[in-house]
Amino acid sequence: MLKENLEDLLKRINFIYKNQKIFTKCIKDFKGFSIFKERIGPYHEGKTYKLKLFIATPLIKNNILRIASEDKFENVNVQRDAIIERDSLKLKELESKYFLDMVKEFRGFMKNAVKNGEKSKTDLDRYNSYSANIIDSRLLKLLRLATSELSPSDEKKLTNSESVFIEKISEWITIWRNHYLN
Repeated sequence: MLKENLEDLLKRINFIYKNQKIFTKCIKDFKGFSIFKERIGPYHEGKTYKLKLFIATPLIKNNILRIASEDKFENVNVQRDAIIERDSLKLKELESKYFLDMVKEFRGFMKNAVKNGEKSKTDLDRYNSYSANIIDSRLLKLLRLATSELSPSDEKKLTNSESVFIEKISEWITIWRNHYLN
């Protein structure tokens, strides 16, 4: 029950992230299509479009669009954040409340780039390694924070998924402690 509850909350947060808009650039003309009375496209090579991530994703995977440079997120970005997180004893504020969802979703784009020969398998391995380092570093810090009262400063540094996690884990820690101490 606890697992399903947390998974549902994390899926909802990821769903919200997928409805955020990103900048894309068309790399191949596409006349578009209609679905449920909604028109997707047309897209013209060289033009930039701001689309919801869930709409852009299949177009990116089919080599019609690519992520524009202002929204590109690759292993060097994740490496930078992993190093910052590793070297700091305190939780650092990330660039977005959806940062961890961004890491998760952009992994799919990285896999697609490897499949298409645009990126090496080594780049994907580094991306995965740096992602795991960020998650593990932040998890240790979150577990420390969960045993105490969060300051407004600490709350501000949490991503949306971390807020949900720390709320749940704090509840569980309190229940567990009270069970043995009362």
